[in-house]
Amino acid sequence: MATQYEITGTTAKAIGSSIEQGVVDGKLAPGTALPPVRRLAERLGVSAGTVATTYKELRRRGIVMTHGRAGTVIAEAPAVASRRPPPVPDGVPDLAGGHPDPAFLPAALPTARLSPGVRSHRARPRLAGLEELARAWYERDGVPSAHLTFAQGALDSIARLLSVELKPGDAVAMEDPGYHHLLDLVPALGLRSVPVAVDDEGIRPDALRAAQRAGVRAVVYSPRAQNPYGGWFSEERRAALLEVLDGAPDVLVIEDDHAADIAGVPLHSLTTGGLARWAQVRTVSKHLGTDLRWGALACDRTTLARHDGRLLLTSGWVSHVLQETVARLMTDPATRALVDRAGTAYARRRASLLAELSARGIAAHGASGMNVWVPVRDEAAVVNGLRTRGWWVAAGARFRLTSAPGVRITTAGLTPGDAERLAADLAAVRGESQVTYGG
Repeated sequence: MATQYEITGTTAKAIGSSIEQGVVDGKLAPGTALPPVRRLAERLGVSAGTVATTYKELRRRGIVMTHGRAGTVIAEAPAVASRRPPPVPDGVPDLAGGHPDPAFLPAALPTARLSPGVRSHRARPRLAGLEELARAWYERDGVPSAHLTFAQGALDSIARLLSVELKPGDAVAMEDPGYHHLLDLVPALGLRSVPVAVDDEGIRPDALRAAQRAGVRAVVYSPRAQNPYGGWFSEERRAALLEVLDGAPDVLVIEDDHAADIAGVPLHSLTTGGLARWAQVRTVSKHLGTDLRWGALACDRTTLARHDGRLLLTSGWVSHVLQETVARLMTDPATRALVDRAGTAYARRRASLLAELSARGIAAHGASGMNVWVPVRDEAAVVNGLRTRGWWVAAGARFRLTSAPGVRITTAGLTPGDAERLAADLAAVRGESQVTYGG
């Protein structure tokens, strides 16, 4: 029951605003139970229908959730207060952020030119040179590129796709554990998340089939460098997933290949499997620069029309200055060599930590990408224990819907020597937490 915050208002809009403000101010924390409809109606002197309307609207907006007998509670990731990671303590290596090693990012950006004069970029939103480069980028991995567009990064593109394809209340199949910003995005759009379990080969066919039976309208997944688990589609997994999707031609399949150039493994994409509705999103933020908010989208003809129709009505286009900057980086020989070295180094560093953990009897997952997922019994105990030993890793709660606890360790900047020390510290902390957990 929410006892520390007084909900006010006499209309559905006012009551909803009061609850939303409580969430924004942190006075209604995730998981806080709201009063039952009739009780709050009596307290405010309004009809039960008014409160019911309030709760329905807040559910649609992803601010509250209804849990059967538990009633209505503040969502774990309310759309007005998305989960943010805690600040990294001073002097502690950040192995929680999922960021690339700065040593493998270009030190300087090539000079870009402002578009001459005043003209409408909506008429020609994409630079021809970058469009050609993007097509080649996709075709390198066998992804169809006949229909292609740009966006301000992967999340921007995925948000636009979901908002034009689905209506509030529709269900989306989501990786569990999965990328926390995507897990926050879905309820923020008024959609429902249906968890799909993952393993070392990505999303599991049985879990996807169960989600399909639950009526999902879209599925979002990564074919490699899955975040946080590191899963990577094998050819067999790809075939099994396509078999599941064969009976669902109306489901929009969104493939997030965010780490295409540094995943360290080849691509086995569902986009080449004859799907009716599909899109693959790529971005350059992991290998060219975290502040380069540019992404490419290859998709079917209908998806392209709907995505760009909404883009035209909102931002209109992606900055041509940004496009030219990305194009120059993609064609710069020194930058390409740096990206190649990054992919090799990330694979070696990830493998080094996995080997050190395995030598100590610790199960971990990280078949591709820059992260390793370590199952634990008590996330807080492990995170805090490693912090006292000088390491900062991410608690798994931000990445999970219904899956078991774990911690995510970003290995991009972890040297082999550091991996040995971290594994030893993790083994010690894990042992201590299990003793405490067991009483």
